[in-house]
Amino acid sequence: MTDTLNGLRDATSGPHWVTEHVRDIPHYPIQGVTFRDITPLLGNARAFHGAVDELAGRFRDAHPHRVLGMEARGFILAAPMAYHLGSAFVPVRKAGKLPWAVVREEYTTEYGTDKLEIHRDAIHPNERILIIDDVLATGGTAEATCRLVEELGGIVVGLGFLIELPSLGGRERLAGRHVESLATY
Repeated sequence: MTDTLNGLRDATSGPHWVTEHVRDIPHYPIQGVTFRDITPLLGNARAFHGAVDELAGRFRDAHPHRVLGMEARGFILAAPMAYHLGSAFVPVRKAGKLPWAVVREEYTTEYGTDKLEIHRDAIHPNERILIIDDVLATGGTAEATCRLVEELGGIVVGLGFLIELPSLGGRERLAGRHVESLATY
């Protein structure tokens, strides 16, 4: 493990280290939008490890019982964070993908509307819940996930994101909640 992580500081140092590992894809998924592709960061062991460590570190004192990851890129970050924090992992899926009884929430995105679901038994009353996703844009997905958690009696102790797009107003939509992001565009 040490050999694999030698030079971690080099891959995760400087004020903009996350953005150095994110690929910009212009006009995707629609004209005028720049997609922030995190696959280069995920493909660099040092950068991926650094991102998980840094984001988990920002929530260590929150002591979450469960870490929720939203489909699909949120899973990639939330699962290792749950392990790192000694918490359980819970997937939040798009409608129709979970095989058991669910709670569903409809929400708006930058491109339209969508639905999220979580198993009814995934969260118990008064459990401390950390919500993780790759990007905070308009905040619609994150806000819908907060509503799912609270409908099941959970307490949202924070929301963490690899990337934040402040011009789209997501943080304002989550006003009053503990929100952390590693990089902004």
